[in-house]
Amino acid sequence: MRVVVQKVTEASVTVEDEIIGEIGEGFMLLVGIGKDDTHEDVHYLVRKVSNLRVFEDEEGKMNRSLKDVEGAILSISQFTLFADTKKGNRPSFTNAAAPEMGEALYQAFNELLRAEGFSVASGKFGAHMSVRLNNDGPVTILIDSKNK
Repeated sequence: MRVVVQKVTEASVTVEDEIIGEIGEGFMLLVGIGKDDTHEDVHYLVRKVSNLRVFEDEEGKMNRSLKDVEGAILSISQFTLFADTKKGNRPSFTNAAAPEMGEALYQAFNELLRAEGFSVASGKFGAHMSVRLNNDGPVTILIDSKNK
């Protein structure tokens, strides 16, 4: 499972010209589920995202977590994080989870984040989405549950 974490001052997702999710300060997450991922991967990434310290403290050091700043989350499913570009120029997505499994783990990820006390907005799984964000820093971090 792979998550791209972007620290944002604001973010939103639109489907068919309608904003379906938006947040102020927090994390915009691109969430990719692989075909070998399990609930163990979900739990690992929830812990990492919840405790990631990338918000500035009083001294200007990245030392505060999302919980510390009472930030929100915009979670977007992103199967293209599992693109394989080794052969040719057209990516293969054979390492991405099948849609049913991917959606189940994506929803479990979002629910566990909510159980941690976060406000979680999300996109629509499998839909064509337009995502807008103001990346703060910029801070962009890739976390892969297979690289512990």
